[in-house]
Amino acid sequence: MISSYSGIAPRGDLLLISRLCDKLRGRTFLHINSTKEGGGVAEILQRMIPLLRSTGIDARWEIIQGDLFFFEITKKIHNALQGYPENITEAMWEHYYEVNRRNAQSLNVEADAVLIHDPQPAPLIDFKKGGHWMWRCHIDISDPQKVIFDFLSFYARKYESAIFSIPKFARALGIDEFIIPPSIDPVSEKNRELSDQEIEETLNKFQINTDRPILLQVSRFDRFKDPIGVIEAYRAVKRYNDCVLILAGSPASDDPEGEQVLNEVRDYATGDPDIRILLLPPFSDKDINALQRISSVVLQKSLKEGFGLTVSEAMWKGKPVVGGAAGGIPLQIIHGVTGFLVHSVEGAAYRIRQLLNDPEMGRKIGEAGREYVRHNFLITRQMRDYLSVWYFLENDRQNVLRV
Repeated sequence: MISSYSGIAPRGDLLLISRLCDKLRGRTFLHINSTKEGGGVAEILQRMIPLLRSTGIDARWEIIQGDLFFFEITKKIHNALQGYPENITEAMWEHYYEVNRRNAQSLNVEADAVLIHDPQPAPLIDFKKGGHWMWRCHIDISDPQKVIFDFLSFYARKYESAIFSIPKFARALGIDEFIIPPSIDPVSEKNRELSDQEIEETLNKFQINTDRPILLQVSRFDRFKDPIGVIEAYRAVKRYNDCVLILAGSPASDDPEGEQVLNEVRDYATGDPDIRILLLPPFSDKDINALQRISSVVLQKSLKEGFGLTVSEAMWKGKPVVGGAAGGIPLQIIHGVTGFLVHSVEGAAYRIRQLLNDPEMGRKIGEAGREYVRHNFLITRQMRDYLSVWYFLENDRQNVLRV
């Protein structure tokens, strides 16, 4: 219930949500993406759909189904949009479209508002059945492989509006465009306060000892998350500060490269008992929560990043974060105030040692980070923004401020 956020989220956000829901109550709001587990998009929708329903919005969430070849293609699209060279043949594009066509036949895509998430279901716009259709791009397309982006934009331009996480991701599509950063849910299993007993349960489950500082990165096993670079930074720190590294992540059903990257990371970490690699099952939210709370420093050393919600998750728990200066991470980390931004393995190692050697600095950064998340990256703010865009599209743009 939205009332659960009273006293946690900014009061202005809750008031505006109430006013918007008065205008939109009883209408249908459909979200479509490619997976219900693994990654920030699924996690946000798991929490936001029930919240929308609690306010009187008839919210639904559907996923598109595809074969392994389809997800291999969409992984290539994802990589190419983030600037990695990929070759996608005409036959691949045809299969990509055909899978979407088949999904359009099996899914109920009728709604007053439809929000399509990321490239996988983008061609569904060709099968629109009324309503306001919006395309939500969660990934970093600031420097895409041009030929791939041009092909995808053929579909994106057909939407009524496009939504991006940060300004530098936005592309000129000739439609209304909005900037809406992702968010975390402060009362979810992953972010709520935990008792000492609950934390101890996680420590016992994974046989983790807290007698030394713990460095943690939570992310999918993806090369753009740079898990190898994290290990290299840890090894540089380890020469001076005795510590433990935990790399924790869950598989995503729409990422066929994950197992290969996981095996590469395991090989690279071989021989060091102080590197713990945890492949967590989906919905391990309480364990992730506990791991973040026991850590001395949390890392998100991404080379490319759509947003990196693990940064806000750790900041919400009062932890100092060292993050790669990529994608949406600089929107969350104010360098030297709510965390540190780094551009290299050496920079990451330096900042980690600085925080380990000055716990008071880490405490102050953690406090500042928590308040910054409260005002900018809670789910109530993102819900407010989605409803605002929908209301904007439903009404005369000249009079939208009457809300």
